[in-house]
This record gives sequence, C-alpha cells and structure tokens, in this order.
Amino acid sequence: QVQLVESGGGVVQAGGSLSLSCAASERSFTPLAMAWFRQAPGKEIESVAAISWMGSNTYFADSVKGRFTISRDNDKKMVVLQMNSAKPEDTAIYYCATSQNNINASGSSRAYDYWGQGIQVTVTS
Repeated sequence: QVQLVESGGGVVQAGGSLSLSCAASERSFTPLAMAWFRQAPGKEIESVAAISWMGSNTYFADSVKGRFTISRDNDKKMVVLQMNSAKPEDTAIYYCATSQNNINASGSSRAYDYWGQGIQVTVTS
C-alpha cells in the first residue's frame, strides 16, 4: 500500500516561510505527477501546486503564484512545497497527492490516486 508521509507543517508568522515535504514510502512505487492541496476550516479542498513527473512543468493556484514554489527529488520519491511570504489565508491542512498514471502537473484532485493524511499549517497575523 502506497503511503505518503508529510512533514514540515507548523506555525509561521505572516510574511514568513515554511517548507512542506512529502515522501512516498513504497519502494516499488514510482510517483508520477505530484501535488499539494489544502483545505481551510469550513471550505472545500483546493489545489495549491503541482509538478510533473520529470519536474519540467508546474502548476500554481493564482492565490500562491509568486510566493510558493514546488520541487521534487525522484531518487527520494519526494516533493517539497516552499511557502514564502505566508499570509493568514494560507492557514489550512495541506495534503500531498500523487498519481500512478498521470505524468502532467494538474490542479485537479481527480488526477491523483494517493493522498497523504494532511499536515496543519497556521499563519499568524
């Protein structure tokens, strides 16, 4: 069973930075496209960023463009979301996701097959 293990969440002040990491635990599994989604209290889950299998293409939600970056290390089966210039509205549970079929960066949750358990990010004003 493929598991995605997220780390790096916590509390950060507005304007600060935080880095989230996610690694696939199954040795025989090759994560293709990888992505981050988030869900704020009382709101629906939304896409944040995604990266293609070889890292050549990325997707960012308008709300995070210019502030967040996404990268991956295929040897470690890991994806990293670097959050800069954090805002209180970035407060949410962040979920890592990966696809076993799709190689392209996608902001649609339907493109992903496996999801992490989520990690809390809180941005204080």
